[in-house]
Amino acid sequence: MKFTAKYITAVLFASAVFSSCKKTVEIDPTHTINGDNFFTKVDDYDFALTGAYQKLKQNSLYSGVNGGSVWLAGPDLAGDNFYSGGSANLGNLNTLYRWNYTADEPVVQNAWDAAYLVIQQANLAMRGIDRFRASDALKVNRIEGQARVIRAHAHLELLRWWAPDFDRASTSLGIAYVDKFDVEQMPARLTVSQSYDKIEADVKAAKSMLLNTDRAIQSASSKDGTARAYADAIVCDAILARMFLYANQLDSAIKYSTFVINARPLATPDEFFAIWEDASTSEVVWSLKYQAGNAALIREIYQVSNDRSSWLPVTALLNLYGATDIRYDAYWTNIANRTVLTKYFAKPTAAANPDGVVDAKLYRTAESYLIRAEAYARKGGMDAAGLADLNTLRAARLAATGTETGATLRTAIQTERRKELVAEGHRFFDLKRTTRVVSRTQDCSIYCTLPSTDRGWALPVPRTEMLANPNMVQNPGY
Repeated sequence: MKFTAKYITAVLFASAVFSSCKKTVEIDPTHTINGDNFFTKVDDYDFALTGAYQKLKQNSLYSGVNGGSVWLAGPDLAGDNFYSGGSANLGNLNTLYRWNYTADEPVVQNAWDAAYLVIQQANLAMRGIDRFRASDALKVNRIEGQARVIRAHAHLELLRWWAPDFDRASTSLGIAYVDKFDVEQMPARLTVSQSYDKIEADVKAAKSMLLNTDRAIQSASSKDGTARAYADAIVCDAILARMFLYANQLDSAIKYSTFVINARPLATPDEFFAIWEDASTSEVVWSLKYQAGNAALIREIYQVSNDRSSWLPVTALLNLYGATDIRYDAYWTNIANRTVLTKYFAKPTAAANPDGVVDAKLYRTAESYLIRAEAYARKGGMDAAGLADLNTLRAARLAATGTETGATLRTAIQTERRKELVAEGHRFFDLKRTTRVVSRTQDCSIYCTLPSTDRGWALPVPRTEMLANPNMVQNPGY
């Protein structure tokens, strides 16, 4: 990836001591280093790793400030879960809703650039670290393992948006996998299959490292605000489970989702509500930490500060929740005769006064249950196991269980994903990898249908990248 910036944030903090684990991922980097320089001691890599976590909070990724959270809200808006709030619509992410993105579109450009800046920072946290392996192998494992996870996660997000299909053996255009720190490199796109190879190799190498470190990765409790804030071996399992489901490698999807399920039980009903106020990390596998003034997640859907609804949920989605389903009250609120997404109301600063800031949940155990249920159902002959997982999740949410089999079961699992994972960055990709059609019927006169052959299933490579990198190839149709 050819970057014009010669300097990249490296996160040398004057007072942050990473070894304490306390709130380091909430501190904004304040120093830069020249990309030509190498770190001189292993602790410098620790600080660089903190910068990689921080880069995930850039606008256009998981932050909803000034441009929209493409990775978090974008898949729901490009899918069929929301429609425009009319005059209240601030315009953020309209491009994704309309599927009229172009290579010159700022939303596309910003998401691409931000993702590769995460990757570059992760690479910086690994560059030359092997020099210290002989003298401090366990610390190197902890740092390099986390950096590899962040790098693989960012590449998987890029693959979801920019690859035209997800088949494991696909020779379609995948992504440019950047696995070294070099601000002048100009890599070519791999195939989808080769992209999976790189992601899988990174995550499996990371897991091996993170099982043998100098200290625990996660904080023991949520009291210091950092529980489940870091990438550990369980996060590796969650990433692999998601990737293998997309790749239709069903046995592997079952294997790795089972690791997650065994390690992180589902939340009780009381705990589930507390998750969305950051009062509990139950069933959270990996979360991106935010603090007051840092960001307001999903503000382009519903803005807490001024009670503004840019996007409203379709009735078909709301009707999926039964009368006892706790997710309805956890995710939705009726305000001024309209139902709005309040999943990210977050920590109340006073009675009935939420601050609009909540940690982004990148991976949860609920997703692993749904991954395993779908993998069982798609394998054939294992409907009973798939239904058991689906009903386990339903029961945990106090929703009605069922007796579905065959195609009806597979549809029920997709319905449960839509209910459970709304506004967590999944809907468009679930449609892309299964039915491959978007069909909107509510408040829709244009931008109602995205057919299976439309170019809109994959974003265009930004024009600036095409001009700067002669090895880059554009997606078909752009």
